[in-house]
Amino acid sequence: MKNSRSESYEKAGVDIIAGYRAVELMKEHVARTNTPGVMSDVGGFGGLFMPNLTGMKTPVLVSGTDGVGSKLKLAFLMDKHDTVGIDCVAMCVNDVICCGAKPLFFLDYIACGKNIPERIAQIVSGIAEGCVQSGSALIGGETAEMPGFYPVDEYDLAGFSVGIVDRDKILDKNNVCAGDVVIGLPSSGVHSNGFSLVRKVFDVEHNPDIRKPVAEFGGKSLGEVLLTPTKIYVKAITALLDAVPVKSISHITGGGFYENIPRSLPAGMSAKIEKSVLTIPPVFDLIAKTGDIPERDMFNTFNMGIGMSVVVDKNDVDKTLAVLREQGEAAYVIGEIVASDDGMILC
Repeated sequence: MKNSRSESYEKAGVDIIAGYRAVELMKEHVARTNTPGVMSDVGGFGGLFMPNLTGMKTPVLVSGTDGVGSKLKLAFLMDKHDTVGIDCVAMCVNDVICCGAKPLFFLDYIACGKNIPERIAQIVSGIAEGCVQSGSALIGGETAEMPGFYPVDEYDLAGFSVGIVDRDKILDKNNVCAGDVVIGLPSSGVHSNGFSLVRKVFDVEHNPDIRKPVAEFGGKSLGEVLLTPTKIYVKAITALLDAVPVKSISHITGGGFYENIPRSLPAGMSAKIEKSVLTIPPVFDLIAKTGDIPERDMFNTFNMGIGMSVVVDKNDVDKTLAVLREQGEAAYVIGEIVASDDGMILC
């Protein structure tokens, strides 16, 4: 790499040397994510991973991809770049576990207007933290410097996760039936969805108050609260899958309750959710009040304090709650499954 330098490319706005510097700075973060299956180092043309197939009869790979979305605008405004990587990983691995799979490895893609190595390293530190939390190895990625395409101080971030599950253990939503119970796992906040609406409601790009402490948030600023990274549920759900015959799982992302919970239900079945039992974080009340947003729209856009829902037989509720609470999740019953074509019923 010592002889790799193009003055012409630099004049076009692309600094190859900065790219090498960024890779060097991120290596310590990547090393934190190494698991026994990792077979390659950062810098190659492909990431190598050898999965442990012991005990599996018919291994099935499960993949998921996503980005952070316009939540990144908050990171730019707050000049805080070490948590959005957690969001990126969370949005992918939380989807993968809905199939009953265990995430194996992750790759990221960072596109920026200007490669500032220290900032790229901060982003990757968050990605690495998300990988550690989910037991995934960060085996590769790409940083693309695109002057003129992105503003100098902005970037986009996306990635994908690959997991594995034995075919016989893939969750089948057709097992869900009337009388089953819906258990909710609390979110850490807004997570990484609905930020186009959030930004409009608070006019974040032109709102100097976004950095001011807010009493309802325990002295944190609105910007800090909105940047709270998405909770990763992998370890808790993995423990649950080992202990209880879970019927289905929903990751509550964009589209909120109304879009996501029905995705894990068979035709003719609906989730009847008791809104009175929900513990809704103050940030959602502030969004609704400030933006004059109807309750229906709130539950059709945001997670409203529930980042993931699990459906189990009524006889497995106590054990499910015990396992999740042992994993540090303050899980609780939020509803039941009923025979209906509505998909989602909020009452």
